[in-house]
Amino acid sequence: MLDIKGIGCGLLLALASYFYIRSRRHPGSNMKVMVSMEEFKGQPRLPKFAVPKRYDIRLKPNLTTCKFTGSVAIVLKIVADTSFIVLNAAELSIDTTSVSFTHPAARSSNSMQQVLKPLKVDVVEEDEILVLNFANTLPIGLGLLTIHFQGSLNDKMKGFYLSTYEHNGEKKNMAVTQFKPDDARRCFPCWDEPTCKATFKITLDIPSQLVALSNMPIIEEKVDGDLKTVSYQESPIMSTYLVAIVVGLFDYVEHLTFDGVKVRVYCQVGKVNQGKFALDVVVRTLELYKEYFAVPYSLPKLDMVAIPDFAFGSMENYGLVTYCETTLLYDVQHSTAAEKQRVVIVVAHELAHQWFGNLVTMEWWTHLWLNEGFATWVSYLAADHLFPEWKVWTQFLDEYTKGLEMDGLRESHPIEVKINHASEIDEIIDSISYIKGASVIQMLQSYLGADCFQRSLASYVKKFACSNAKTEDLWAALEEGSGEPVNKLMNSWTKQKGYPVVSVKVKDQKLVFEQSQFLASGTHGDGQWIVPITLCCGSYDACKNFLLQKNSETLDMKELMSDESNLASAWVKLNVDQTGFYRVEYDEDLEARLRNAIENKYLSATDRFGILDDSFALCMARQKSFTSFFTLLNAYKEELEYTVLSNLIKMSYKVERITADAAPESPVDIKFFFISLFLHSAMKLGWEPKPGESHLDAMLRGEVLTALAVFGHNMTLEEASRRFLAFLDDRNTPLLHPDIRKAVYVAVMRTVSTSNRFGYESLLRVYRETNLSQEKARILSSLTSSPDPNITLEALNFLLSSEVRTQDAVLGLAVSREGRETAWTWLKDNWEHISNTWGSGYLITHFINSIVSPFASLEKAEEIQEFFASRTNSKIARTLKQSTERVHINAYWVQSFRTEVQYELARAFMEIVQTCVIQ
Repeated sequence: MLDIKGIGCGLLLALASYFYIRSRRHPGSNMKVMVSMEEFKGQPRLPKFAVPKRYDIRLKPNLTTCKFTGSVAIVLKIVADTSFIVLNAAELSIDTTSVSFTHPAARSSNSMQQVLKPLKVDVVEEDEILVLNFANTLPIGLGLLTIHFQGSLNDKMKGFYLSTYEHNGEKKNMAVTQFKPDDARRCFPCWDEPTCKATFKITLDIPSQLVALSNMPIIEEKVDGDLKTVSYQESPIMSTYLVAIVVGLFDYVEHLTFDGVKVRVYCQVGKVNQGKFALDVVVRTLELYKEYFAVPYSLPKLDMVAIPDFAFGSMENYGLVTYCETTLLYDVQHSTAAEKQRVVIVVAHELAHQWFGNLVTMEWWTHLWLNEGFATWVSYLAADHLFPEWKVWTQFLDEYTKGLEMDGLRESHPIEVKINHASEIDEIIDSISYIKGASVIQMLQSYLGADCFQRSLASYVKKFACSNAKTEDLWAALEEGSGEPVNKLMNSWTKQKGYPVVSVKVKDQKLVFEQSQFLASGTHGDGQWIVPITLCCGSYDACKNFLLQKNSETLDMKELMSDESNLASAWVKLNVDQTGFYRVEYDEDLEARLRNAIENKYLSATDRFGILDDSFALCMARQKSFTSFFTLLNAYKEELEYTVLSNLIKMSYKVERITADAAPESPVDIKFFFISLFLHSAMKLGWEPKPGESHLDAMLRGEVLTALAVFGHNMTLEEASRRFLAFLDDRNTPLLHPDIRKAVYVAVMRTVSTSNRFGYESLLRVYRETNLSQEKARILSSLTSSPDPNITLEALNFLLSSEVRTQDAVLGLAVSREGRETAWTWLKDNWEHISNTWGSGYLITHFINSIVSPFASLEKAEEIQEFFASRTNSKIARTLKQSTERVHINAYWVQSFRTEVQYELARAFMEIVQTCVIQ
């Protein structure tokens, strides 16, 4: 009996067609070739009758003509009868005369070989495949496929592409690869699927004065005049998306790990000192991961390289990790505390992939979250180990909230999305795959226990090393190690979208729990989860854990408290330390007890964060009133914890926009309320760093001052202007510490208008004069803060100019509320150019989400849908639906404010303002 369960549909169709046509057409018939070739079109995956084992790749990039030539010799194993070889190729010119398949001749001596030439070579551009049709069935076993080709070094930041930099005042080109998810095929013909692992032997012919990097160490370098040939060691088995090449002019710093692994950080000439911090982080993190995964790093070297033009923040290529400059380089004098932390998190993320992704690789892109969710989670584990004083697990809640926010949309998607074709991947490179994935791993680790989780994980890595795995394989390892029903528990979190809100109320000294799907629109969903509930009652010593498996359950409070006299007043906190991916809704009695606990500082920062974030989300979904939310906010008037205040600041921006849309003529400006709320921490922090202050205070200072500038606090605007003028005179003045530069730049732009352009033009001058990528990013993210729509339009047009690197344009899309309509018109007017420039990668989604989502009217949602009706494609479809859903949510929130509590809030705010000193 033939077992067909593991055979792909494409293979079955191809084989069926092949045998059917062979029975009807004579060999060599054109009709036979054409009909058979049709069977390979439109298939989600390559047929599996040929399996690559080893690639020998030789490339010669020309950085002047922006072209490259190459050849590839692929050792194949033919595993099923076929006269076809089908592999991926895109945007390559194939030399059809060079294509051959060599194998030991049948019934001949071992020294004999037979060279077969294909009857027909077809490049199917729409499917990005190369189909080779041979006259006869290829023999089962090993053979060698050889192909010569040419290509262009593109400007799309994918495949084999160009990046530019300056050296001694002269513009130079470098050649860079970015293959994830499916762009290795743009560099060389290959089986461009993660399950098709092979070894790679790479040789490069390049200008002799340049540095050439690849996954493995150099074994030979031959110089011949202006050219040199660089050969690299053969790689271990890996997927095509992890192959990497970089050719350019670089400096580097290096260090050896205790195991003798040579670690280098490469950067542009003149920036080498900016790589030293990352180098230290790499060496320490490799040691940590070796212990945590119980497997040492598997390659002899690890290079990290900063690329000026880079679409992603970073990329985990095996042995050659590539980064955007802002995520790898750290300048002691000019970088912020937040930028320093970002380097640590990003580096730790990519190093985690060297085990979880590179050594053990997902079977197919359906399991993308398995790579990215885990690497996100473990990056915080590493950062907490290296810098425990940063309290990064508390800061992780900021990421966790982004996951909750996106997954509260009806247009969300499950963590594990069935991917049919690789072209669909860009739309799931989002907060669900990365952040929700990390959050459910955090939830599971908390439930199983850290030691058990680590042991089981190490067992999983060992079992699937140099192979591919699915989500179920990880669950099986954790289930075996813990004895818990992990697969059943986690399927409810990975295979369905959304998450629950757990409501809790007191009835007859019992806690009654109910779960239902949370949707930010306020509508009802039908999801149900197995929810790991953690709760404390009156003290962190009185705790309870259980699985909420039904829609409702009841718990006697007497089980939690020995002193029954306190039952009537004891606070109850669910989802202790926010380790569960769900929201909590408390009844009025329990909410009042929690407000008291917050004011009396009984609760941890993570729990204060969670209560505030859940209340805000419920208010936005119109499940709680504005009055209830603002009453809770009063409990945070003395809050000084970075993560809590940072989230409160983000909330304040949304609330100010919504209330301004709802009541533009209101005599009460809600900005006064938030100014009064943030002044307490601003006065504590001041404008300049204090000796011995914490990393978190350094980050908070900039965010609080930025908020005060956005809300128009006069003293903040005036002080920012004074410091900016001093900075223009002396770029090294201590008056403008890097941590407050973004705040000052925003404050400057808030005073810019058509008749007062000084601040805008001065910032552009700073942008043009600096060579620090992080400084350029700060300026770009501030330029659209002006309340003058004319200045906003000018700043948006600047983003499209040649002065701004392609990946950096998205940094300036968060326009002021006053500039929303201008930005929307600009997007429509420039859509064709934007789509052509950014439409081949995930960056295009930033344009839509940033400009569309802030609107708050049903009419605008309809206008947006009408504009994109004829302009939607698979890469933006999900983002467009999510963005328009957010517009609807905002519109309903505006209506809620108008109809529910507008006048009641106005009276309340008048009382608040009268008691506050606004300067």
